Amino acid sequence: MSRFWKIALVVLVVLVLAVVGLRLMHKPGGQPGQANAQGQGEEGKQPPVPVTVVPVARQDVPVYLTALGTVQALNTVAISPQVSGRLISLEFAEGQPVKKGQVLAQIDPRTFQATYDQATARLHQDQAQLATAKANYSRSQELGPKGYIAKQDLDALRNTVRQLEATLASDQAQIRDAEVQLGYTKVVSPIDGLAGIRGVDPGNVVTTTSTIVTLTQLHPINVMFNLPEQNLDMVRQAAMGEGELSVAALARDDAHVIADGGVLKVIDNQIDASTGTFRLKSEFPNQKNELWPGQFVNVRLKVRTVGGGLVIPAQAVQRGPDGDYVYLLQKDDTVKMQPVQVAQEVGDSAVMIASGLTEGQRVVTEGQFRLKPGSKVNPLKPGEVPPAPTKEELEKAKKGGGGRRGH
Repeated sequence: MSRFWKIALVVLVVLVLAVVGLRLMHKPGGQPGQANAQGQGEEGKQPPVPVTVVPVARQDVPVYLTALGTVQALNTVAISPQVSGRLISLEFAEGQPVKKGQVLAQIDPRTFQATYDQATARLHQDQAQLATAKANYSRSQELGPKGYIAKQDLDALRNTVRQLEATLASDQAQIRDAEVQLGYTKVVSPIDGLAGIRGVDPGNVVTTTSTIVTLTQLHPINVMFNLPEQNLDMVRQAAMGEGELSVAALARDDAHVIADGGVLKVIDNQIDASTGTFRLKSEFPNQKNELWPGQFVNVRLKVRTVGGGLVIPAQAVQRGPDGDYVYLLQKDDTVKMQPVQVAQEVGDSAVMIASGLTEGQRVVTEGQFRLKPGSKVNPLKPGEVPPAPTKEELEKAKKGGGGRRGH
């Protein structure tokens, strides 16, 4: 093929390609464009998002202060003997309750009994001597006026009587002392309490420094706790206004109440400068032994009650970069982000709102993750579920017509 025809063939191919390109570029596209626009319209029209809403309610809200507390026995007594001797027996069971006045231990009383008997015998001896001296003095008083006895001898007889009376008083004091020492051989409980682990065994020789057992009084029982110094005025004013403030003890793990009915008994008279806190003592009946000495608990002190506080469920409050907010339901069933200020927690599942809401307004408590300002919603009551889609809606959804994808 000559060069001329080769060039002509190339030009022809280029012309054919150009014609085909122009036809493709000028091909009518109204229907596909309209279809795409319709598809976008169908997809842009989102169905209402089902959410749970709750109205803002007014109720009396107790104001609490919380702290970490330590349970402390009302009385703790280390039982030590007041005399030394061999321990004969123990009259209590470890870990069991004991009553006030109950005998806890018996110390060998024989030495103390002998001392008591000696003091008693000495008393009887001196009583006989005193009787004789009184008789001599009485007879001498009758003979003195007649001149049969000198005045000096009469004075001596009178002084002998007085001396023996003093001796008799000393004997009686020694008897009382010996009786007390003999009584100490029986070790008794000074309180109602719970016996701990014994510190001695029968047969041992105990002294006044030995500890037989430690008793703790559990009914009632104290809980000690500290609060920051900025709460001092609030607590003092509440105590002066309401008298005894109520206190509850909560478990450390799940914060459920393990003991209630406690009352605040003492506010310490000084602030600890090293910690900036002040100490408080509360008292609990502890009839069921819910609290145990040395136990750590969370303490909840009620200082006052706010009347008519605005309360919403805690899950309604969301945290944003600018602070707390809630999704507030509008009249047209859309939502908006409403900034709020939380005053305090109310129980385990609600909060009191200081500002941002009014009574009766409805806030979203479930389904917030699918919302944005202006979203259309299907408001439901707590526990309510949206109705099942109809057959027509299901068919429409299959065809891509924008069914209830929100459900």
